[in-house]
Amino acid sequence: MSQDHYKDKLSPEAYAVCRLAATERPFTGKYNDHWLEGNYHCACCERPLFSSATKFNAGCGWPSFYDCLDDNVAYLEDLTHNMVRVEIQCKHCDSHLGHVFDDGPAPTGKRYCVNSLSLVFEQEL
Repeated sequence: MSQDHYKDKLSPEAYAVCRLAATERPFTGKYNDHWLEGNYHCACCERPLFSSATKFNAGCGWPSFYDCLDDNVAYLEDLTHNMVRVEIQCKHCDSHLGHVFDDGPAPTGKRYCVNSLSLVFEQEL
C-alpha cells in the first residue's frame, strides 16, 4: 500500500507519527489514561497489536504495555538523537508505533511505549 493511501486515511498528526516516525507529546495522547478492556490495533492496517490486559501505567506519558499480540510487532535499531533504542513498528505495514525498553514489569520486563496516534481501540463486548 502506498504512503499516499495513508495520507488520505490518517489525520496529518497521525500520518506524521505512523509514516514519518514523529512522536506525540507526552501526556497528550487519547490512550495514555485509557483503561477500557479490549485490543489496540494499528491505525494504518488495523492489525491487533496490544491487549488492554498487558497495559500498565508507566508514568512516562504514553500508553505502555508489557507485551504485544500475535508477534505483530517488528523491532528495528534506532540510533537517532544520539541514543541507542529499539523502534517498534507494525510488522504488517511498517507503521511507526514507538519504542520498547527493558524497564517494564514482570513477566516480560518490557515497556512498549506507544504513540496513541498509531493506535485504534476496539472494546471487548
